[in-house]
Amino acid sequence: MSRVVYDGTPIEYEEGDSLALAALRAGQHPARGGTLCLAGDCGNCVAIVDGTPWVRTCQTDARPGIVVRRHPNGSHPSPGGPEQHTSVTVRHRTADHVVVGHGESGAAAAAALRAEGHDVTVFDAADGDEVVGVFDGPSVIVRRADGIDHFHVHHITLATGAAEVQPVCPGNLLAGIYTPKAAAVAIAAGIDLGTVVTVGHDVKAFHGEGRVSEVEFRDGTRVACDSVIADLGSAPRDVLARMAPLVPVEVVGPAAQAHPLPPVAEEGVLCPCGKITVEDLQGVWDKGFRDLELVKRASLCGVGTCQGGVCMPHLRSFVADRSGVEPKPFTGRPAARQVTLAEAAAGYHIDTFRRTPLHAEHEALGANLDKFGGWFRPWNYGDPIAEYWAVREGVSLGDVSTLGKMLVSGPDVVEALERLYPNHVHDIKVGRSRYVINLNERGHVLDDGMICREGDTRFLLTFTSGGASTAEMWVRDWVETWGLKVHVLDRTVSHGAINVTGPLAGELLRRAGVADDDRPKFLQHRHVTVAGVPCHIMRLSFTGEASYELHHQIDRSVELWQALMELGRPLGIKPHGLQALFGLRLEKGHVIVGQDTELDSSPRRINMDWAVKMEKADFLGREALARTANLPDERRLFGFTMDGPAPLEGSVIRVDGDVVGHVTSSWDSPMYGHAVLLGWQKRLPHADVVEIDGREARVSPVPFYDKEGARARM
Repeated sequence: MSRVVYDGTPIEYEEGDSLALAALRAGQHPARGGTLCLAGDCGNCVAIVDGTPWVRTCQTDARPGIVVRRHPNGSHPSPGGPEQHTSVTVRHRTADHVVVGHGESGAAAAAALRAEGHDVTVFDAADGDEVVGVFDGPSVIVRRADGIDHFHVHHITLATGAAEVQPVCPGNLLAGIYTPKAAAVAIAAGIDLGTVVTVGHDVKAFHGEGRVSEVEFRDGTRVACDSVIADLGSAPRDVLARMAPLVPVEVVGPAAQAHPLPPVAEEGVLCPCGKITVEDLQGVWDKGFRDLELVKRASLCGVGTCQGGVCMPHLRSFVADRSGVEPKPFTGRPAARQVTLAEAAAGYHIDTFRRTPLHAEHEALGANLDKFGGWFRPWNYGDPIAEYWAVREGVSLGDVSTLGKMLVSGPDVVEALERLYPNHVHDIKVGRSRYVINLNERGHVLDDGMICREGDTRFLLTFTSGGASTAEMWVRDWVETWGLKVHVLDRTVSHGAINVTGPLAGELLRRAGVADDDRPKFLQHRHVTVAGVPCHIMRLSFTGEASYELHHQIDRSVELWQALMELGRPLGIKPHGLQALFGLRLEKGHVIVGQDTELDSSPRRINMDWAVKMEKADFLGREALARTANLPDERRLFGFTMDGPAPLEGSVIRVDGDVVGHVTSSWDSPMYGHAVLLGWQKRLPHADVVEIDGREARVSPVPFYDKEGARARM
C-alpha cells in the first residue's frame, strides 16, 4: 500500500482512494467532523492539501507523498506562510454545446444534442473537469489539474443532479455521520462503518465525544451506534444555475426538479462552513432582517465554501416558517468552488502599483516609499519638515509623473470639453490654462485638474494621480456617446513630470538655461528646453509657492532630475515627498479629491461653486445642480485651526457632544506653530467652535497661507 501524510502521520490508502476515503480507512474523519457527502456538495471534508486550503478531499485522489493538514479547530486557515509564486496555465477555447454533469440526465441530454447534430463537450468533476463558474458570454470556467480553461460556448446545459440534505440538530458536527450515497461509497471501498443506524426527519440529536455514539429520536428513544446514515431527501445541486440568472442555460434532471424543503430546524449548526446556528439566524431575524438575501448577509449563512449546498434547504425552510412564504434560492456567487489566487488571476497580468521613471532616484536619495493612487511614491526623504521649508524658503523638486496627462484634439474638441467640464473652455487662449473640476451626472465631484490650450483644436488635460486610471475611459465614453469627432491620446505613462517649486524656482530654471522671457507666467504654459531636455512647462501651484511643472518624455526623466538637483545644489535644493506636499497644499486649503471629498460631494459642499458656471447651457451634472440649488444642504467642508498636535485624519468632530462630522486632512504647520485642518460639518447650524479629540478647534477661513495668492505668482 502507498501512503499519504495526514496531520504529520503517514496513513495507507488503496488504489482509487480519494484523500477522504484514505482518512476514513485509517479510522479518521477527513476534516474535524460533520456529515460527509463524499460528492463535493459540502465543506465538511475540506483540508489543506500540499499548502492549499479549502481543498475537497473527497474529490482529490490520494497520491504518494501528498501532505494533508486539517484546518485549524474553530477557525479558518491563515493565508500566511511562505510566499509561493505559482504559475497557472490558462487556455481560451470554444465549444458549441457544453453539458455539465455526465450522470443519467447529463448523458441523456448529451445524446439528444448529438442526435440533433450538435458538437457536445461534457464536463464532470469526477473526470477532473471541475466547472467553477458560468458567466455572461456565455462562458464556462473549468478547473483542471493542468490549468484553467475558459470555454466560450453557444449553449449550456446543466445536469448537475441533486445533493443530499444533511441533518441540522444538536451534535450534527460529530464525526461518523454520512448521507446514504456517502455511506454506499465508503462501504463499496471496503470501509467498515461498524454498527449503523439510519435516521430520517425523526432524529432529535446526536451524542458522543468527537464521534457519534448514540442517536436520540423525537420519541425519546436512544440507540447506540458507530455510524449514522441520515436519509433526509435531496435538494437541487443548482449553484451554477443560480450563479448566472441572465445567462441562457438549460437545467435538466434532478437539478431542475422541485424538491420539498426539510422540516424547519429547531437547534444545531445550520451552516457548517461558518458554524452558523439556528440561534444565529433567529438573532438576525429578530433584528429585522426578514428577506432571504438579508438573512444570508446578516448571518453569513451560505457564503462559505459550499455556496449554500448544505444550508440552502434549511435556510429557506427557516425563512418560510417565519414569514409564511417559501423564498426563492439566493443568487450563487462565483466561484462554485474555492479557487486559489493564482487560478483566479491566471491569464491576467497587471502591475498593481506602478513605479515612476524616477523610482531608482528616490531610492538612492533614501526616500521612504509608500503606495498612493496606484503608484509607489516618496512619502518623505527622512526629514519632512526640512522638505517643507525647502519649498517655502528655497527650491525643491517633486516627482509628479503620476498625474494624468491626456491630449485631446479634433474639430469637435471645444464642444466636447464644454460639455465635460462645468467651467468655460472656449475662451481659454492658446498658451493659457484653467483649473477645472470633473462632475458626474449627479453633480458630484469626480476629480480635478487643468485644461491647457495648445491650439484652436488641441488641448492638454491633466487629472489627479488617483483619477488618471479612469480618465481616458471617462472622456472616451462621453465623446462616443455624443458622437463627436475628438482624438484622445493618454500620455500618463509615456510622459514624466517634475515640479520645480519654491521662491527660488525661477532662479533654478535660469541656471537650467530657461530665459526669463521664456518662463511662463502664472496659469500659462510653454514648450521650452530645460537643461537640454525638451519640456512642456506649466505654471501653476499646489504648494502655494511659485511652481513649474516640467512635462517631458520618460526616457529623459532621470537626466532632467539629476541635472536640476546638481544645478540647484548651491541653492540648497531638496526633493520633497507627499508628506510635506500634503501639508503645503493644506495650508493653501486645496482639497484632495477622494480624501477631502466624499462620493456625493457637490461643488457647493466643498465651497467650490466658483468653479461651476451655471450660465452655460449644458455640461455634465448641470441638471442635478440646478435641481438641488435651492434645496437646503447641511453638509459643508470647513477649515479649522487648533493647538497641536494635529488630530488623526478621520477623527470625529463633535458639537455639544454630538457627532457632526470628521477630519479629512490635518497638519502641524511649521509656519504657524499650530494645527490646520479640513473637516466636515453635516448638521445645521454650523458651529464656529467644535470639539476634536477632546480639544477645542475653531472654524477658520481658507486658505490659511497667503490668502491673496501673491507667492504663487512670484
